[in-house]
Amino acid sequence: MSTEQNHYSPPTLLVVDDTPDNLMLMTDLLKDRYRVKVANSGEKALRVLQGDPLPDLILLDIMMPGMSGHEVADQLKRDPRTRDIPIIFLTAMAGTEDEIHGLELGAVDYITKPIRPALVLARVDTQLKLKAAKDFLRDHNDYLEQEVERRTREVIAIQDVAIQAMASLAETRDNETGNHIRRTQHYIKVLAEHLREHPRFSHFLSEETIQLLFKSAPLHDIGKVGIPDHILLKPGRFTEEEFEIMKTHTTLGRDAIQHAEDALGIRADFLTLAKEIAYSHQEKWDGSGYPQGLAADDIPISARLMAVADVYDALISRRVYKPGMPHAQAVEIIRQGRGTHFDPDICDAFLVCVEQFLAIAARFADTDQDMAGKLAALERSGQTQ
Repeated sequence: MSTEQNHYSPPTLLVVDDTPDNLMLMTDLLKDRYRVKVANSGEKALRVLQGDPLPDLILLDIMMPGMSGHEVADQLKRDPRTRDIPIIFLTAMAGTEDEIHGLELGAVDYITKPIRPALVLARVDTQLKLKAAKDFLRDHNDYLEQEVERRTREVIAIQDVAIQAMASLAETRDNETGNHIRRTQHYIKVLAEHLREHPRFSHFLSEETIQLLFKSAPLHDIGKVGIPDHILLKPGRFTEEEFEIMKTHTTLGRDAIQHAEDALGIRADFLTLAKEIAYSHQEKWDGSGYPQGLAADDIPISARLMAVADVYDALISRRVYKPGMPHAQAVEIIRQGRGTHFDPDICDAFLVCVEQFLAIAARFADTDQDMAGKLAALERSGQTQ
């Protein structure tokens, strides 16, 4: 005999009837095929159903003193724990209205008294097979939903790892920027969440888009991978020719992401935002930025958000050519850029959120010395206890 046969357990039936003779008759009829439990009242049936395991099917008399079969069925169908147990009513009533009422309560079948054994066995067998099929489909669907959820988490994790790997590659070329990509990622989320109800931005800043901005932001400087070291790491000011080469990092970044999207073979929303940010985050509100000289609302919202986040972090961070600037001084420079360098409304949002920016800068500081400076600034602003 196989292991599966050794572990076979017959279905369990609950027979509910107030007449002892009927309970004995049904038990004798069913016991050779099924495990049989009995209850001589609706109230007792409900007590039995509070325990485990639950029966696979219930044979339920309608006309009982106290709680009727209809009342029992109504309670069972209201309870998520028992609502999927099929109920076959046992009744001496043959009226159509009674049968319709029982089916409306959720019964799957009717068996009229006096009992005909062959008919009872056939109908019980049919309903158990239907229940087994439903259980299989439900379990299969649950498995598929869990598998889809698991695979979705894997895809998201792979995206995040790929983004961080690409962004970190750019960071290694410009090794004094440290946690710059992490800080700007959080800055842009703070700005977007603050502006999500703003009439100029609410159409764009959905919860999904904010999450995609957070995911895409680390790729804003990916194009720096293509800038020669003698320019990228130069400690002094750029010559005009060197600056023109440095400016190409926006186009290089967009093209690198586009190549990745082409290789993927499908359009991905987070890569679309990443391209916008990489290509246009150096544009300025008054049209004096690069690479296209876009102005005002022609600049993508994603890039306008990144412009504020990127400039603030560049100002407060050490570079090979400068020390980090105090937070208050950086805030004042961005304030002065309202309406020239920056979208006025995004600049206003930054000015409201400056203490959150400072907290992020402290959390992701590049060195202990930087962190100490940011924490001191937080203390002065009253953000620490």
